[in-house]
Amino acid sequence: MDKKRSSFKGSIGFVLAAAGSAVGLGNLWRFPYLAAKGGGGLFLVIYIALALTFGFTLMMTEVSIGRKTKQSPLTAYSKLSESKFVQKFGKVLGFLASLVPFIILPYYCVIGGWVMKYMVAFVTGSGTAAASDSYFSDFISNPSEPLIYGAIFLIITGVIIFIGVNKGIEAISKVLMPVLLLLVIGISIFALTIKTGARSGLDGLKIYLIPSVEGMSVGDVFGVVFDAIGQLFFSISVAMGILVAYGSYFKDEDNLVKSVNQIEFFDTLIAFLAGIMIIPAVYVFMGRDGLAKSGPGLMFMAIPKVFEEMGSVGSVVGIIFFIMVFLAAITSSISILEAIVSGLIDRFGMKRSVATIVECVIAAVLGWVVCGGYNGTFDVNVILPTSDAPQQILDIFDYASNNVLMPIVAIMTAVLIGWIIKPKSIIDEATKNGEKFGRRGLYIVMIKFVVPILLFMLLLRSSGLVKF
Repeated sequence: MDKKRSSFKGSIGFVLAAAGSAVGLGNLWRFPYLAAKGGGGLFLVIYIALALTFGFTLMMTEVSIGRKTKQSPLTAYSKLSESKFVQKFGKVLGFLASLVPFIILPYYCVIGGWVMKYMVAFVTGSGTAAASDSYFSDFISNPSEPLIYGAIFLIITGVIIFIGVNKGIEAISKVLMPVLLLLVIGISIFALTIKTGARSGLDGLKIYLIPSVEGMSVGDVFGVVFDAIGQLFFSISVAMGILVAYGSYFKDEDNLVKSVNQIEFFDTLIAFLAGIMIIPAVYVFMGRDGLAKSGPGLMFMAIPKVFEEMGSVGSVVGIIFFIMVFLAAITSSISILEAIVSGLIDRFGMKRSVATIVECVIAAVLGWVVCGGYNGTFDVNVILPTSDAPQQILDIFDYASNNVLMPIVAIMTAVLIGWIIKPKSIIDEATKNGEKFGRRGLYIVMIKFVVPILLFMLLLRSSGLVKF
């Protein structure tokens, strides 16, 4: 293990890396769908309110824990106190927090491979073929092609982490994030100019921005609230160990409060722009029926058809779009892998190179299992509490990490900081250079009461025990 821990050279590198971890596939294929489903502007208002309260609390907590302990998520929580109880509690919490990225990385790289396939298809002029009804299903059921693309994506991710914090994560984030932001803004502006028949991009923008509660019951509104909470996990990368790992590389002399506020702004901005980028375009060419799609159905089936409907310009937009999605997926995957690798370094004293190779080999094997769920090697059909339709291995991994483990990790973190160690430990860390903690009272109330209660309700909903 290195005697001196690596650190980001400046707060800008930290902010861009942390924001990059959040700007992933969850923002691009889940946020627009939830916004359209949740009353447009109603979902946006609720989401922004939660980002400024709920999201801020969890982000501030995790980054502060990382910087305070200078440890990875696997070991950080147990280092917060000399108390034997806290150390035992922290070891369990650290294990669960590290288990989340361990489960996510294999299937995320598989999906990253899917993105690469579509990027290559549009770059090589096969965008029309990619829009056909059977293209996606034929691809994922192929016994070798998804494995190859997934492996390439994993190797790219592994090389960046292998290089290190400064020359790898920080350097790549400083290049990719500005490019990614420009592409998102460019596509968003273009989406608003589209018009066909009686529908226009501006009509789609109205659906996105104007709050609508028509036909919604009180229970439906509560459902929107918990959809927004669930989306926050995707959007701000909490309860995955990522912000603890990145926080451990954040210099003591840099302004932590300011940096967290900047991450909060960037994350919310990108999520908002994702809606502008996708909802108007899908609405123009597919109407409200198209807005009912999310996940792979949106990214790999509905959107290619939108580009096909655009004609020749759609081929160009399709290339730019899937390059943008690829960059977003890479910035997220490197943060997921780093959360695991940093734990192997801190806990077992591995060299970064060895830890990266070990985890990439494990992820490759599990990625093969995930691909096997679609090509018949491992034909698994399971009914999960969140869906009435049979689900595959990828869906099981996703459910275990996002619907079960992440709420549990966040609840345990809130209990540890709110009631055992006390919020003062986080506030003191965040303000140790004399910085102003603008939402101090809000933070205390949220971490002690609101966060654990809301997350417990979210966990009940995810388990299928409560319907709303």
